[in-house]
Amino acid sequence: MPSGTHDAWAPLDGIRIIDFSMLLPGPLTTLILADLGAEVIKVEPPGGDYARHMKSAMFQGANRNKKSIALDLKSPGAAAVIERLASYGDVAIEGFRPGVVARLGCGAEALQAINPRLVCCSLSGYGQTGPLRDKAGHDLAYMAMGGGLALKGHLRQPPGRASLPFADMVGGAFAAVAILAALQERDRRPVAAALDMSLYESTLYASAIRFGFTTAAGSTDHLYPANDLFCCADGRMLALTVVEEKFWDNLVAAAGALAPELRDPAFATEEGRAANAERLMAILDRMFAGRPAGDWVSFLDRHDVPATVCVTNQEALLSDHAMARGMHVGEGAAATMPFPVIASGMRVARNGTPAPALGADGHGILAALGFSDDEAASLVARGIVHVPEHA
Repeated sequence: MPSGTHDAWAPLDGIRIIDFSMLLPGPLTTLILADLGAEVIKVEPPGGDYARHMKSAMFQGANRNKKSIALDLKSPGAAAVIERLASYGDVAIEGFRPGVVARLGCGAEALQAINPRLVCCSLSGYGQTGPLRDKAGHDLAYMAMGGGLALKGHLRQPPGRASLPFADMVGGAFAAVAILAALQERDRRPVAAALDMSLYESTLYASAIRFGFTTAAGSTDHLYPANDLFCCADGRMLALTVVEEKFWDNLVAAAGALAPELRDPAFATEEGRAANAERLMAILDRMFAGRPAGDWVSFLDRHDVPATVCVTNQEALLSDHAMARGMHVGEGAAATMPFPVIASGMRVARNGTPAPALGADGHGILAALGFSDDEAASLVARGIVHVPEHA
């Protein structure tokens, strides 16, 4: 089941991923690998990945370019399929609580006993060891425990959550990096690496890079009064991102006639702007409220002041810049965002497939694993593998 294309960058073509994970972190990891050309077999329970039943677009977004087999891992008869999957794959990933996959017969120890070259990755909330290993949680909890919610994101608001599930996404991205590193070194090991990844630790890793280990909860040293969101005359939000001194000087030169208060010597230095943040932001509020957001961006662009309108994904994909960069793939609900890299002038695989229906590829996967037609029919008849009625 090759996944590469002739007109796209597919450096992982030939790599096979067995994905036992659900929801977002693990599927994001394997989405990255699939976008880069790997073949991904999504192993789902008979009821499907929980994300299939959620109201967001997450399942479709995180599971394109994959194949689905619905396998009842709790059935004793699943062992034969698990054994073939382990032999077939280069990587296996799971996102259950610690101990679950071992009980199901598809933990790292069991899989690597079948195939020592199989990189195994466990991506859990708090890791496979430690007193919190069995604690339940989701993105918000990992963000809170990993230091990601203690500090303000805006000067005039208390700390709050982002619309993006940061812990899930950074954890999934870090897992993809770790898997690629493990693939690179597996020829130097008698048994490939078994990776223990934690969403909580991934958040703390990122938070520590940004804030270190001594920043107090009430600190605003990381915030700048002219690096924030402002409401414009049309009700749209403008993201003004003035941090460096040169951009402040450009803003004053551009808008000083519209808001003479910006020329106040109290705002002339970074320290002065921080000390007078409330007054400065009130001035900016009044100024930006006088014109539509798009007009402000056009005006500020001419003066090299970094600012942009807060847009939806649909608006972003339709922008001239997205078109020029080859980011606009498909229309409407079928639109996708390819992996964000251009390699030697090529985007990654453009001719992708949408997220699969539950179990839609069951027959093809069983054949690729070496099961005969009669063996496959028996697995289906015994309820070990579930396939759609029309298949």
